[in-house]
Amino acid sequence: MLKTKPGQQLAFLPDADVESLAECLVAFANGDGGMVVLGLDEHGQPGETIWEEEAEGALLEAARLCSPPVPSQWQSVDVAGGTFVGIRVGRSKELHSLRDGRVLVRSGSQNRILSGGEVRDLSAGKNSADFEREVVPGARHSDLDQEMISEYLSKREARGSAQVTSIPELLFEIGATDREGNPTTLGILLFALNPQAFFPQSGLVFVRFSGKDPRGEGGTVGYGRRDELRGPLARIIERAWNIIYEEMKVGASVNKLEREEMTEYPRFAVREALVNAVAHRDYQITGRRIEIRMYADRMEIISPGSLPGYMTLDNLVEEHFSRSPRLVNGLYQWGYIEELGLGIDMMIEEMVQAGHAPPEFKVTPHSFMVSLSNKRERAALPTWTRSMNERQTRALSYVRENGSITNREYRQLCVDVSGETLRLDLADLVERGALLKIGSKKGTYYILK
Repeated sequence: MLKTKPGQQLAFLPDADVESLAECLVAFANGDGGMVVLGLDEHGQPGETIWEEEAEGALLEAARLCSPPVPSQWQSVDVAGGTFVGIRVGRSKELHSLRDGRVLVRSGSQNRILSGGEVRDLSAGKNSADFEREVVPGARHSDLDQEMISEYLSKREARGSAQVTSIPELLFEIGATDREGNPTTLGILLFALNPQAFFPQSGLVFVRFSGKDPRGEGGTVGYGRRDELRGPLARIIERAWNIIYEEMKVGASVNKLEREEMTEYPRFAVREALVNAVAHRDYQITGRRIEIRMYADRMEIISPGSLPGYMTLDNLVEEHFSRSPRLVNGLYQWGYIEELGLGIDMMIEEMVQAGHAPPEFKVTPHSFMVSLSNKRERAALPTWTRSMNERQTRALSYVRENGSITNREYRQLCVDVSGETLRLDLADLVERGALLKIGSKKGTYYILK
């Protein structure tokens, strides 16, 4: 975790400031949880030494500012600069606020105050998470596939999670069974031999259309392939990906005498959209399954259920809130989710890097759709550009399309960013060897080096 910068589930506090700590506790508890590390600045560099007694006192004071109190756990965090105090906060079933009435959630690396409407949506979204741990009527422990459980355990251990001493205890701990071993909704979806016997809506439908719309010539059925996928969720993800890969056009390019495979859609973007649909759909909605529609010019992945909690199209990239947090964690342990909370922006980046338009997102009261275009608007960007920020990617794309860029043109591309930040962006691109600076003062412009 500490190899990354502060973000959706990680906060660094350079000192034991009580109010800042309370804000982080509330924000993490209202979201999908996270960790606060005391004694590190925003760049992960050690600051003043914070003794355990000081940290404990600050945590007690911070707890008094939270309503209701936020459960947390201590743990030591070892980094190159020494050992620091870490405070682990889990996702809470309750809605937490500060004593002054503010309700906060995590937004990127910051804590954001929710509006009244967002607070109501968050409260409703927290209640839906209980569906995961509901015991499924008629389900027995014998309905669970021991092979799937063994596979999950091996994947979990490969991720570095703690070794399991008792499988029944682990299944209860992750929410797959109750204390008596009866399967819950989560247990059936992840491990059952036939989850669709209990949740018919948990399957997936893939349809390949020959044209750009569902209708064929003369009003006939326009699809050439249709598959209905069943089984536990991990198998559905695998089978869906295999079908998509079979149907994608695959080409190749030669770079420095090495052959590189080029798929019709970027692999990561497709897999991320697929996994998100499986992980975040509303499994309480019956009568509709996840749909993948592959057209001649685009791919649509449609997930039943609107965005959960306070999530909107406007905060989709910066923020993260799971309708089914235990299911998301299960797929994370399985290896289908690379890093919690970073999928959407990486999907956008992959599409842009490959020369495509960014994904289009559409939300309705009962569904969420991701649309990926197979049209390349520009040549793919070199792989070394992956370490650039989104603004620099836009600047480089602008230069490739227009031949050059000035500071003024860059400010027009990023109207809400300070001029000094943009100047540093361009200076960084020059230092990397991506751009060449021409001229000086007001006559300065930049071209591809």
